[in-house]
Amino acid sequence: MIVIIGATSIIGSALLKRLIDLGVPARALSREPEKLRSQIGDLGQSTIEVAAADASDPESLRRAFTGATQLFLTMSNSPRQIELETSIIRIAAEAGIEHIVKISSPAFEKSSPVAVAGWHGKIEKALCESGLTHTVLRPYAFMQNLLRFAPTIATQDAFFGSMGDSRCNFIDCRDIADVAAEVLTNREVSGQIYTLTGSEIFSYPQIASKLSALLNRPIRYIDMDREVLLRNLIEYEHMPSWLANHVVEIQAMSTVVPERPTDTVKSLLGREPRTLDAFLHEYVEKFR
Repeated sequence: MIVIIGATSIIGSALLKRLIDLGVPARALSREPEKLRSQIGDLGQSTIEVAAADASDPESLRRAFTGATQLFLTMSNSPRQIELETSIIRIAAEAGIEHIVKISSPAFEKSSPVAVAGWHGKIEKALCESGLTHTVLRPYAFMQNLLRFAPTIATQDAFFGSMGDSRCNFIDCRDIADVAAEVLTNREVSGQIYTLTGSEIFSYPQIASKLSALLNRPIRYIDMDREVLLRNLIEYEHMPSWLANHVVEIQAMSTVVPERPTDTVKSLLGREPRTLDAFLHEYVEKFR
């Protein structure tokens, strides 16, 4: 049995869909189980068990892990990330889980530190020390995060950042989920660390050009000073300060550390990863 923590996240819900398609049994955890059952629908009722659990409630996790051998772990980044995920790992080991698949982040870079990457590094260390077989997936920027720009593109024909012309890796969350399904169902590829990207890298100006062509109107990328961007994220997008700092740190890293695509998705899945062009076409109405 596979237990899924983070079943309502973008990656977790895509993983559930993939496991349903494969006919693989899983137990999806949620603080709102009825809502998750509604999300899964009738299609998954025969293979997906939904259980009530909370990451901050050890007893609920112990019940949820009963009879399971594998755990998929993805959680929204938060200042409690280290505390919660290391606790989950400890409880999983005590409950008899044999293999954990964790969604992590790109490796911590001393030349351009990202605090959240440091959190994930400490959690990966706890995984190593647990003695459990573990597979770590380190995806780069989610294509789905580009939807954050939709409101200002729709109202101002512009989006904002502090990356200049730097190009960075993007990956569709559905490809991350497909890789997770593969490592959960194929022992031959488990127990590794995988860096996940799409097959191409793009700058924000290049993305603006793609959106301009799709929307048939000029879309601008406006580069900002990092302190100005940070202030805007907090004041206008109402981000908590730690998350706004994370966004700025990620963009700063992209200007310092050259990014290159990997072929990991293709080697694991036997197909090319989804493209940014396909993603933008699929979600074009969000930007109108």
